[in-house]
Amino acid sequence: MIDLVIIGAGGFGRETLDVVEAINAVQPKYRVIGVVDDNPATVFLERLAVRSYRYLGTVDEWLMSGAGDRYVVGVGTPASRAALAGRLTSQLEPCGPLVHPSASIGSQFVAGVGCVVCANATISTNVRLGTHVHVNPAAVIGHDAMCSDYVSINPGAVISGEVTVAEGVLVGAGAVILQGLSVGGGATIGAAACVTRDVPTDTTVKGVPAK
Repeated sequence: MIDLVIIGAGGFGRETLDVVEAINAVQPKYRVIGVVDDNPATVFLERLAVRSYRYLGTVDEWLMSGAGDRYVVGVGTPASRAALAGRLTSQLEPCGPLVHPSASIGSQFVAGVGCVVCANATISTNVRLGTHVHVNPAAVIGHDAMCSDYVSINPGAVISGEVTVAEGVLVGAGAVILQGLSVGGGATIGAAACVTRDVPTDTTVKGVPAK
């Protein structure tokens, strides 16, 4: 069993716990030591307590305790996730990719450490994910697509085949990126947007077609 620590008590942190529980229900692999958060809302701590998960304190307090073999960053915002992972790089190893058993995964799929693929996601053939990528419930990634580090694909979003998504991109819920396009690093795709042309770095686009 791998002793695992979840970083982030918010929504995606607790969704990550759902993924871990589903993996363990098929074959026990992870023992969740607890959850770390620098500034958790009271309601989030209450929701963890109901599920009998321990709050381990801030990141610094947790690191001083030495608890856990591996960690996963369950924070939805790409920039925040990158900053947290950067703090930990020299101190502890991230876990391997966490893939919910209900996700549909095609052949030749490659995912880096710290990735989380949630329930009912669909990932086609020859897809590559960098490190610490989040694929939310019911998101779709088409054939031969590539998502770099710290990308977040929100619920129901569709990344079509042969799309390239650079580091730190946030793809909003229900958004669609058409085949063969590129999205520059740090860009944000608004919810329900339809992207019909390449998106420059550090740009926010929204609407149909996305502008």
